[in-house]
Amino acid sequence: MEKQFDAIVIGSGISGGWAAKELCEQGLKTLVLERGRDVKHLKDYPTMTKAPWDFEHRGRMPKEFYLENPLITKAAGFGEDTAHFFVKDADHPYVQERPFDWIRGYQVGGKSLIWGRACQRWSDYEFKAPKKYGYGIEWPIGYDDIAPWYSHVEKFIGVCGNNDGIEAMPDGEFLPPYELNCVEEHMQDTLKENFPGRHLVQGRWAQVSEPKQIHLDQGRGKCQCRNLCMRGCPFGGYFSSNTSTLPWAEKTGNLTLRPFSVVHSIIYDEASGKASGVKIIDTNTKEEMIYNARIIFVNASALNSSLILLNSKSARFPNGLGNDNDLLGRYVSFHNYRAGAGGKIDGFEDSYFYGKNPTECIIANYRNLKEQDTDFVGGYTIFTGAYRNRTEQVPDNEAQLGADFKHKLSKPGDWRIYMYMQGETIPKASNRVYLSPDKTDDWGIPLLVTDVGYDDNDEKMVKDFLKESRKMLEKMGCTDLTSYDNKQAPGLDIHEMGGARMGNDPKTSLLNEFNQLHACKNVFVTDGACMSSTGNQSPSILYMSLTARAATYAVEQFKSGEL
Repeated sequence: MEKQFDAIVIGSGISGGWAAKELCEQGLKTLVLERGRDVKHLKDYPTMTKAPWDFEHRGRMPKEFYLENPLITKAAGFGEDTAHFFVKDADHPYVQERPFDWIRGYQVGGKSLIWGRACQRWSDYEFKAPKKYGYGIEWPIGYDDIAPWYSHVEKFIGVCGNNDGIEAMPDGEFLPPYELNCVEEHMQDTLKENFPGRHLVQGRWAQVSEPKQIHLDQGRGKCQCRNLCMRGCPFGGYFSSNTSTLPWAEKTGNLTLRPFSVVHSIIYDEASGKASGVKIIDTNTKEEMIYNARIIFVNASALNSSLILLNSKSARFPNGLGNDNDLLGRYVSFHNYRAGAGGKIDGFEDSYFYGKNPTECIIANYRNLKEQDTDFVGGYTIFTGAYRNRTEQVPDNEAQLGADFKHKLSKPGDWRIYMYMQGETIPKASNRVYLSPDKTDDWGIPLLVTDVGYDDNDEKMVKDFLKESRKMLEKMGCTDLTSYDNKQAPGLDIHEMGGARMGNDPKTSLLNEFNQLHACKNVFVTDGACMSSTGNQSPSILYMSLTARAATYAVEQFKSGEL
């Protein structure tokens, strides 16, 4: 195999796939390194068309598996049908100084095979709020800088939704949205009438509701509303690296993909003042190899990207590549998913719903927009929707057999509404990851130590959501109200961010406005590690947009001889 490339991309997930697509499409010979196994579209989706009765445990796992894997079995979407895309707890340990549930997917495509697919754009409020309200540094870019790249990404991956004219959640290049059901329409009307400034809209989701030519050219088809996305979709109905960006990159003839490649470190060349390559360890043989390139993109996912950079030590950077300010691995943050609420709603008994909508509704953030209007900073998105139980609920004290029981099972049950929050958290230097001084993995690489937790701002935000969600549910006519704060540890949101944040000042950040390391210009970090703050929107489409923007800039610099 060749050892010299124009560019190397570390990681093949959502952002790594986009780096590969853009670099290859613009003419650079690009090596993509993936620590896990190869996964090919269709060929490697073993459960994609199975019926519930085809699974030995009807979708669950044996008790022994839960006992051996208390971490991954808590992850959203994990089950007997998707287990092959998750990393077992024992296969890659880490050290938890404070509880942190780190969910990983090591295979070609990474977690793009099992992501939630929500694709709201950040508003300018989210870029400006940390500096404005004093809980973070200034972002080196604003909404106007990234807006054209959002459009670029949306058109390619396929995002359904409406142009709703909401300042807190900007419009985009959308395919037709999925219809609201009758109760969701009622919810939307109730908010309009009773809560000015609060908007319930169809989800902006990476689902091909109506394919355009660009999606057909990728070999993708229309979403069939099976809602079995995380198994791997045979229709390519949702976006993943495997169905979209990596095959597109491969068609250029410029892509080399190497699975089973654990990245040890990035090699820094003292003479040139740039990175010269990447040192890997073959997952299976434990053989060490070095691949060289003029441009390196780090897209291993936020915490692993921090680990790689921290382990990339040299005489110039004894504490990790680019780490002149001791900020590498710090300001790690996440989304607060702890709280939810719901209730039963009477009426609508003459209506049901058709198909399995793979999207959810969204109530756009309404907190701390033009001014701080609460006792906390930041905001929260609410994911919500209405569903009807498949069957009438049979009380436990009634017979669970016989004709009466069967008749009750044939009747649809109650309509119910649910809500859960996705809250912004404050980046803090004390929330960090670092290398274990004495523990290593099977490849001799130091284990990552997670030291990340909640703060008083998170508690106040949860309290506000619980109060406001109850108000909204009551106005919608709900009874039998329930709410919870499950106190889950950070990490289960699978939205870890920070560790190598962007900023204008090299003293307070690691990356510049084009995601380059301030101190090593040919290394770019465009996954969640680059985030200066978390905002309240789902972040994956921002990673993709930042990656496309940075890759185009990197190619320009490469071709002009600057890199």
